[in-house]
Amino acid sequence: MIQLTATPISALVDEPVHIQVTGLTPLQMVTLQASLEDEIGRLYYSRAYYRANEAGEVDLEHAASLGGDYTGVHPMGLFWSLKPEKLLSRLMKRDVTRPFQVQLKVYDLDSLLNNKAASAPKASLTLERWYVAPDVTRIQVREGRLRGALFLPPGEGRFPGVIDLFGGTGGLLEFRASLLASRGFISLALAYFHYDDLPSKLEETDLEYFEEAADFLLRHPKVLGPGVGVVSVCKGAEIGLSMAIHLKQVTATVLINGPNFILGVPHVYRGQIYQPMPHSIQLLSFTRLGLVEFGGIYEETRIVNNQYISPIEKAQGHFLFIVGEEDKNINSKVYAKEATEQLKRNGKNNWTVLSYPGAGHLIEPPYSPLCCASGTPGVCSAVHWGGEVIPHAAAQEHAWNEIQKFLRKHLIQDVTSQL
Repeated sequence: MIQLTATPISALVDEPVHIQVTGLTPLQMVTLQASLEDEIGRLYYSRAYYRANEAGEVDLEHAASLGGDYTGVHPMGLFWSLKPEKLLSRLMKRDVTRPFQVQLKVYDLDSLLNNKAASAPKASLTLERWYVAPDVTRIQVREGRLRGALFLPPGEGRFPGVIDLFGGTGGLLEFRASLLASRGFISLALAYFHYDDLPSKLEETDLEYFEEAADFLLRHPKVLGPGVGVVSVCKGAEIGLSMAIHLKQVTATVLINGPNFILGVPHVYRGQIYQPMPHSIQLLSFTRLGLVEFGGIYEETRIVNNQYISPIEKAQGHFLFIVGEEDKNINSKVYAKEATEQLKRNGKNNWTVLSYPGAGHLIEPPYSPLCCASGTPGVCSAVHWGGEVIPHAAAQEHAWNEIQKFLRKHLIQDVTSQL
């Protein structure tokens, strides 16, 4: 009898799953298929072809996929190779209190390829993939101007505090903050436009709003202090950089594929206005499929307008730059290099750069599928984010561990070493 097992059957999304098929005939060819439906009914699916060993078993920790959506030994390949049935869709968890249900199925390869009516799965099961641990507390935040969601790990101890910022889509995205809380951080998923009663679009970036968020975290009795961390991507990383420069409360900043200057609208802090870098919309580029690439629109003006480069050397905290070298949206490899050279010229040694060949713009938690292109409401209907499936998956897994190590080092160890 053919059996499909996956261990654990229910787990956080950043945890690997051990998948095995037993009861096959020796050297039998099978197809393993994964699928899930997101909260708005969009389907994502993947498949890979495997040959059983002499014992009639396929163990994804050792067996190589011979074809399908990936080849080679990749125990979590069925997860990170999920692709949308509807083009330009991005898999995003909207309600972290409920898991994604991932369907795993085993098919006889011959009957599937021949489209036989009898090609029902030989075995199947459903996995739960959670973005929040069961003992993490979620609190809706509506305090003063602040809008967001606060996630508290269990236990009485004090925990490092982190502000989590996403980019130009706006709204409130909680999946990274909830996962960070599941790993021992008090995390504030912070909305800053296009959510609740916040402005529908940004006319300016008020850094005092983000300062209020840092103070809100530091007032919480469970937050370790004296500083907080920031985890940020894209437009959020632009803001994260300004926070690190201007706010003494910010002592550890993760910048995922961000610029070293201000994008689009001015930043305002305590009466001072900081202007965005001019850009040339004529330098917008398009792929053969009509996908928009924003990566080049600042290149001409940035070279002759270096007065717009953010004064990163004024920051007192530490930086972790995470770079996808195949990012088609922001030239983040160049910007991270410029930022670190600027720090070096000013006698600073407060940064780490992780640069990943083959990784695209949207570097997410481990085992998330690569989103190479998607629509961005209010910005563009088809943005090319870039990335290659296998190296992007490896980058996500490595970066997630490094983000946690960086935050613990500079929010816990640096504090305790000073006591």
